[in-house]
Amino acid sequence: MKRKSLVLSALALSLAMAMGSTTANAAESAASAASSGQLPSLAPMLENVMPSVVSIYVEGHTTHAGNAGKEGIPPQLQPFFGENSPFCQEGSPFLSSPMCQGDGDDDGQPPQQENFQALGAGVVINAEKGYVVTNSHVVDNADKIQVRLSDGRKYDGKVLGKDPRSDIALVQLKDFKNLTAIKVADSDQLRVGDYTVAIGNPYGLGETATSGIVSALGRSGLNIENYENFIQTDAAINRGNSGGALVNLNGELVGLNTAILAPDGGNIGIGFAIPSNMVKSVVAQIVEFGEVKRGELGITGTELNSELAQAMKVDAQRGAFVSQVRPKSAADEAGIKAGDVIVTLNGKAVSSFSALRAQVGSLPVGSKVALGLLREGKPLTVEVTLQQSNQAQVASGNLYSGIEGAELSNTQVDDKKGVKVDNVKPGSAAAKIGLKKDDIILGVNQQPVQNIGELRKILDSKPAVLALNVRRGDATIYLLAQ
Repeated sequence: MKRKSLVLSALALSLAMAMGSTTANAAESAASAASSGQLPSLAPMLENVMPSVVSIYVEGHTTHAGNAGKEGIPPQLQPFFGENSPFCQEGSPFLSSPMCQGDGDDDGQPPQQENFQALGAGVVINAEKGYVVTNSHVVDNADKIQVRLSDGRKYDGKVLGKDPRSDIALVQLKDFKNLTAIKVADSDQLRVGDYTVAIGNPYGLGETATSGIVSALGRSGLNIENYENFIQTDAAINRGNSGGALVNLNGELVGLNTAILAPDGGNIGIGFAIPSNMVKSVVAQIVEFGEVKRGELGITGTELNSELAQAMKVDAQRGAFVSQVRPKSAADEAGIKAGDVIVTLNGKAVSSFSALRAQVGSLPVGSKVALGLLREGKPLTVEVTLQQSNQAQVASGNLYSGIEGAELSNTQVDDKKGVKVDNVKPGSAAAKIGLKKDDIILGVNQQPVQNIGELRKILDSKPAVLALNVRRGDATIYLLAQ
């Protein structure tokens, strides 16, 4: 089994907790138990939580271009070779020539397919609908998903939607019954030093619980995901724990275990979890829209450090320094200016620009937020209505009538907006049409397409014929489907 290995390696865990007693009560219970001769234990809490944590087993495959390549052909000429070249369409005098052989991605060699098996963990968050939340990387390129409960029951699952930018996916179980959902806590209430328990499926051993504390909050800049605002914990997290639960002593979900800092691939006491509030926001949008519609401010910036604070004469040690404001953006309309320092979001401290980006990115489009600023050393507050992010990522590759199997995102190339194909599932409708990874859809049936919403509107009308105007490399082609 070959899976991508990172210095900050993504894991696969599992989770579950949903029982009573407050942290203070837990301490009182422990003291009471000790005085009566009983040893304090997390067992009662775990007995209630474990049914909500599941193990996930995945079978899938990835495809790679043939090995031969196009040696000797300049990159700028490669789009004109292969069966999708504009010179290789029906009626062309070049159709039978060598330049029209193959698919344009290699030197006529067929794509290579590699099968894999993977494991991870997940958490039941809705017992009535069979919803299990896990990491996006756990179910990437999955052909078959099997979910095993703590009591040994097994159910097939399907990906209802996923958001690679936050590494969150939602799986729905099939023909399920008698599930137990975990209770989800407000992760904003976490403090450094709070006790935590990580539950997962390390190395495929099955449900495993480890304990620790919250080591840090708001960790970002780790280059694990696009939107980072991690909880750091020293509860042991190992390979196979991705998607598992990080819970408090009440058995409530506070985070989704995602990654570890592991130079040698093993646990060294530095693990990272996605806050439960971000999980709730992403899952809610997947369920409602089928995609994550991220809000954005429309600013460029950097972290505020002591040197920058001194240079800008700002009396603050942490925050987000605004270096540029995009015209007509949400920030521009709210009056935010280059040189401002954002120190709070809805009354909560902003630790860094990366943390601000993650916090804003977890909020729906149209949300109103209050930003606390420092401008030339003076504090002020502005209200901003978040706009749609230009980098909205589709949550699932199976939501587009006529091109099912394509994962899409909004993009802009040479001042021209369009829809980028991030991935195509082999054998899908999108693959049969001829769509390929990194294609950019510019129009459908002579109607320009600038974003996913416009594309979806055309496809949902179910036209008898689809004529996709696609940019592939430096060439523009049409792909037809009836």
